[in-house]
Order: sequence, then C-alpha cells, then structure tokens
Amino acid sequence: MTPQDASRRAREICGMAPIVPVLVVNDASRARPLAEALVAGGLPALEVTLRTPAALEVIAEMAKVKGGVVGAGTLITPEDVRAAKDAGATFGVSPGATDALIDACEAMDLPLLAGAATATEAMKLLERGYDMLKFFPAEASGGAPALKAIGAPLPQVSFCPTGGVSPSNAMEYLSLSNVVCAGGSWVAPADLVASGDWAGIEALAREASTLGR
Repeated sequence: MTPQDASRRAREICGMAPIVPVLVVNDASRARPLAEALVAGGLPALEVTLRTPAALEVIAEMAKVKGGVVGAGTLITPEDVRAAKDAGATFGVSPGATDALIDACEAMDLPLLAGAATATEAMKLLERGYDMLKFFPAEASGGAPALKAIGAPLPQVSFCPTGGVSPSNAMEYLSLSNVVCAGGSWVAPADLVASGDWAGIEALAREASTLGR
C-alpha cells in the first residue's frame, strides 16, 4: 500500500463520523455488544487500543459487527502491526511514527493514522506521503490553538486530534479547517461498559455523531 493510498483510506475512515471512539476494553465478551451500540449510535469507525491483554480478541470480535470499521490503536512495533492485521483490524493508529512502523504498515496494506505533535513531525510524515495524521496528545500539545497554528503553514495536512478531547472542547477542534474528526473515549465510559449499559453508550454515541453537523 502506498502512502497516498493509506492516507486516502485513513481520510475516508475519519470522515465517517465526527468522533472516533478510542476504546480500552479488558473483557472480550463485552466487545461485540459495545461495537454494536457504538455503530447503532452513528459511530462506525472504532479504535481499539492495544493496551490490554484482551485487545486482539476484542478486535476480532468487533470485526464481526456489521457496519463497523475496526482499527488498532497504540501500534508501536512491526509486531503490533502484524498481530493487529491478523486479528482483523482494517486500519492502524499510532501515537507517533517510526520508519519501521510505517514500513510494516505499508508492507501489510494496513492504512495508518500516524501520530504527530509538532510541525516538524507533520512535515516528516508529509515528506513520506502521509497527509492524514493523528494530532497527539492533543490537549497536552497546545490544544486547538496549536493545531490551528500548525495548519497555517501546512494546509495540505489534515488531522484527527486525540488525547484530552471531551464533549466540552470537541467543537473547538471540529471547527478547524484541518480537522476531519476527533478521537474520544467518553462515548464508552468504563462504568457503562462494565455494567453492560449498551443503551446508554448508544445514546452517548448518537449525541457525539451530531457534533459539528
């Protein structure tokens, strides 16, 4: 997969809804109903972070949900890429970017939403052909004002800000011309997942799906 094709596909996925749920799931038995609730609420693009022992099984279960597009977050090594792809992930998300990680994603035809927090990092990725990036950690890196400032000299690069994005500040990001969507974890709070309150999660997803529209 070429960088241009990867960015094109990443942009398509990011454009499916204003919010991409960032999911940390400890129990694979919760995966499928959680994904069904989020998709029913209008958030079809799902990022499952590789931060729990169950993450790969969670990806495999969510990949079975009709209408969902499941990706793996926290990709750091080529081994992560292979494991995520084998589990059924159809896109990847990384907190940053290394040549080894990018090479692995290209070799395995896994579209990558690579992380960048500075103009230099964004320029290096753009140099490799990537123009759809993750801005991370968004709030700690200066928030919407910083992302707006980066966009002035780099208008050809688009972002999905993640990290500290919440209902109270999401619109600050979504109103920027260089933002396609934002990543957020609030649509699947741990307490609702633990209690199996799928109706509550669907309601949060439906509310998030209307942001900026």
